Amino acid sequence: MFTVLVTAQPPRSVPGRPAPSGGYGADAGLVSGEAVELDIRVARLGSRVLALLLDILVQFTLAVVLLTGAGILLSSLLGPGALDAAALRGLQTVGVVLILVGYPVACETLNSGRTVGKLAVGLRVVRTDGGRVGFRPALTRSLVGVAVEWPGLVLPLLTWAVGVTVMLTDPRGRRLGDLAAGTLVIHDRSPAGTGYVPTMVPPLASWAATLDLTRLDDGLALAVRQLLSRTSTLTRDARRRLTRSLWAEVAAVTSPPPPPGLPEWAYLAAVLAERHVRARQRLARTRSVTSTLWPELAAPAAEAPGSAAVRPAVPALAHPVPQPALVRPAVAGSGTPNGSTR
Repeated sequence: MFTVLVTAQPPRSVPGRPAPSGGYGADAGLVSGEAVELDIRVARLGSRVLALLLDILVQFTLAVVLLTGAGILLSSLLGPGALDAAALRGLQTVGVVLILVGYPVACETLNSGRTVGKLAVGLRVVRTDGGRVGFRPALTRSLVGVAVEWPGLVLPLLTWAVGVTVMLTDPRGRRLGDLAAGTLVIHDRSPAGTGYVPTMVPPLASWAATLDLTRLDDGLALAVRQLLSRTSTLTRDARRRLTRSLWAEVAAVTSPPPPPGLPEWAYLAAVLAERHVRARQRLARTRSVTSTLWPELAAPAAEAPGSAAVRPAVPALAHPVPQPALVRPAVAGSGTPNGSTR
């Protein structure tokens, strides 16, 4: 749920700090109260057209249900032929207004800026300052949309071309209704990132190979990882202070000491990269042992469809255990204990 309160100020560049670069094309330009740019993507033409097509399908279904229900209800109450042509046209106009204007206004006001189509695609209408859209902005963007965008009651072909041009040229992909109402459409669901992958600093590769990392716990390694993945979003002073503090903690639990002459972030990156390499090596050894002891887990054999082959519940033994020899009981009157005669 999008409940973060944000301000309408654009992102500002801070001296000594690189420009914020949101992941995955974050271009909404929304800034939180703590002056942190939110990682939010605006919805462009493709996703909005897909949401519109779904909403048109929903509106058509609602129109059929509404007209059918109204016809049955009026026929049962007033009788067939009780309404003249003018009354029928008036009722049809009311129905069209309810479908084209009432549907998006009600959905965006009561469902946090999401119609059925936007909910399916993962879009949401918000104000330009990031706040929740209310009744007045929803009504304004809906009226402008019906008049000059879709279905376009005023010069349909010309207004369609103008609307598409405005969406393609606007930095945040807003249409005419958004510009009039002070709103924009954002992606409510963002793709998950692949995460930060540590890389080895070449001058420190030989030193990192000799490190003793047994006392480096997961919590400290996670703190180093988070710092290195967020260095571009920190100011120079904050980055230097945090790097020195974390390197002091890491240097206290690792040995031997590093070669001098390199910054603290290089040491942290080398330590984290070496830890990552050793973790991958342990995982590879574990998988190798597993595939040797139980090949079925590593490479399941392809079985023909419909075959009745049953896999063993336990791995087959390399050397079968010899079974004890059976001894027959002695027979009374025999000359030998095993009942044989000489």
